[in-house]
Amino acid sequence: MKTDVIVLGAGIVGLSSAIHLARRGKSVVLLDRRGAGEETSFGNAGLIQREGVFPYGFPHDFGALFRYALNNTIDAHYHFRALPGLIPFLARYWWHSGFTQHQAIARFYAPLIENSVTEHADLINAAGAGDLIRKDGWMKVFRTEKARDAAYLEAERLSSGFGVSHQKLSSAELESIEPGIRAELVGGLRWSDPWSIRDPHSLNKAYLAYFESLGGRLVSGDAATLEHVLEGAGWRVATPEGPVEALDVVVALGPWADTVTRKLGYRFPLAVKRGYHMHYGTADNAVLNNWVLDAEKGYFLAPMLRGIRLTTGAEFATRDAPKTPVQLTRAERVAREFFPLGERRDEEPWMGARPCTPDMMPIIGKAPRHQGLWFAFGHAHHGMTLGPVTGRALAEAMTGEKTVIDLTPYRPERFLA
Repeated sequence: MKTDVIVLGAGIVGLSSAIHLARRGKSVVLLDRRGAGEETSFGNAGLIQREGVFPYGFPHDFGALFRYALNNTIDAHYHFRALPGLIPFLARYWWHSGFTQHQAIARFYAPLIENSVTEHADLINAAGAGDLIRKDGWMKVFRTEKARDAAYLEAERLSSGFGVSHQKLSSAELESIEPGIRAELVGGLRWSDPWSIRDPHSLNKAYLAYFESLGGRLVSGDAATLEHVLEGAGWRVATPEGPVEALDVVVALGPWADTVTRKLGYRFPLAVKRGYHMHYGTADNAVLNNWVLDAEKGYFLAPMLRGIRLTTGAEFATRDAPKTPVQLTRAERVAREFFPLGERRDEEPWMGARPCTPDMMPIIGKAPRHQGLWFAFGHAHHGMTLGPVTGRALAEAMTGEKTVIDLTPYRPERFLA
């Protein structure tokens, strides 16, 4: 089978790239070993984070570092055996998270974030998926005045510097908005601009249906079989239906990008932050009305279609190590005191891996050493948020158009000496 473009990876970034290429008249084969949105894009908090201008950095204050070193928190956990291999990445991540560096990164990162909601809106409307979306933001809630006041200052800074809207909430307002919450809270912060997704997997499937309506095809296959076809100046990948060949290929494999890039001689400093989730019913007829972060405990509650989804923070481990959902166990214990969760609704905890670069920015653009090879991965915590704007910008670059944002800060060459 011959096609114009092969897109490797049917997560939100690959799906979005495939859609935008198909819109531009390209014949596109989307390849994945599973289905659409069944890996990292399946298990997130369901947010399109318009407020997320500052990517998640590595803490620099001693108190937080000491707390994480004890390895008993909800928001961070690490595997001792993985640390030797992770130390070079973590050192670079820590350096880029310094105040000056983080400020500069936010300025580069902002154009992606600023287009996140509008680019999702385009695909949501085209896919007829509006019933999966809420447009009333999400909330952080606080147990201490110190944490609340620090968050308020940060919100003011984001508002003045990047036009992000927010609302400060008193404890009385929180009680009115979320009467089911049992914890004693001193206030909250609502980010007004983000949208939330009631079922991220269903949204991915809706985007897939739209892609197929444009003439695109999803096929099963192993991206690791990709090979450069020198005689045809193109690319070939194996599938159960036979080989697929194209002049262009997009690597949108998230945490598995290295299965392709390393074979081709590219050594990107890509690591993973693993995360877990579980769905719950509710007890005592309680209702959770909003997406809520228990900010000082480090877990998230989201009222999804399947139930209340509890998500954890980051687990630093090798990508393919067995599940160790200790953070979920810790979070569930605290969350049950915070809100009347009912029975577990999943047979086992879900686990996913977020693909992370040390400078917290994705890798987007043309490969410098191969014709027709394009990269779109490394979105860390913001893959769901940034999939559509990444897909549009990449498709524009591949077809010679002016890109919706300047892709220079995300170029692959920044990691290739």
